[in-house]
Amino acid sequence: MNLDKIVIVLSRPEESRNIGAVCRGMANNGIHTLRIVGDRNSIDVERVHILAIHAGYIFDRAEFFDSITEATKDCVCAAATTRRKGKKRGGKLFLPEEFASMADTVTGTKASEGGKVAVVFGNERTGLEDDEVNECTMGVTIPSSDEFGSLNLSHAVQIISYELFRKNDTKRTGYTPVSLERLDKTVGTISDSLRKIGFFSRTGSEAMEQFWRTVLSRASLTEGEAQYIEKTFDKAAGLAQSQCPKDERRLEIQL
Repeated sequence: MNLDKIVIVLSRPEESRNIGAVCRGMANNGIHTLRIVGDRNSIDVERVHILAIHAGYIFDRAEFFDSITEATKDCVCAAATTRRKGKKRGGKLFLPEEFASMADTVTGTKASEGGKVAVVFGNERTGLEDDEVNECTMGVTIPSSDEFGSLNLSHAVQIISYELFRKNDTKRTGYTPVSLERLDKTVGTISDSLRKIGFFSRTGSEAMEQFWRTVLSRASLTEGEAQYIEKTFDKAAGLAQSQCPKDERRLEIQL
């Protein structure tokens, strides 16, 4: 994902403070390109900066256009944020995470590759009108309660921007869990260790192995954690055998 190729487009925004809050939400998620369909002279810059806090520079650099078509003409695609499917959407509205995956593919990772992706947000009171939705090439929707489905403009921008940021932010995923194939080695170590100390004389190994596989897969172990568990059971089995009388150990081997 190249966040420098994400373009946030606000169509006909009315409240200057909302624009400032949008700028702050964009900056929170590493997105800096803002385009506005409307007249710059109708916006109270001071009120924008009050809500933008330290992200006012995003508004200061914003470009203004007469239409969504003009604002998105250099983009590969333009996604309308809407609950309306529109006549040209084919009944498909992406969820934010689905849209982020698509944008990840389109924008690429280097400045020399990929293309720009626009996300278009409508007026605070009316949202995007049907003709504005139809100026876009796809739709993205943020699920919300039927009781009160309308989201604040800056909140909507924050949600979409966050999904894009998370798709881009691979360094913050924490760790890579071991695969099921790798997990089976850990389960095998546990099973072998328990067998060595005679645990399966009363409990079936197959059921126990399935138990550990199910529990440990939910835990999403790291490689280091898997190795630690293996060493723990290996050592426990070794200690148990070393303390077991020789005749009992011979009996266990015969069994």
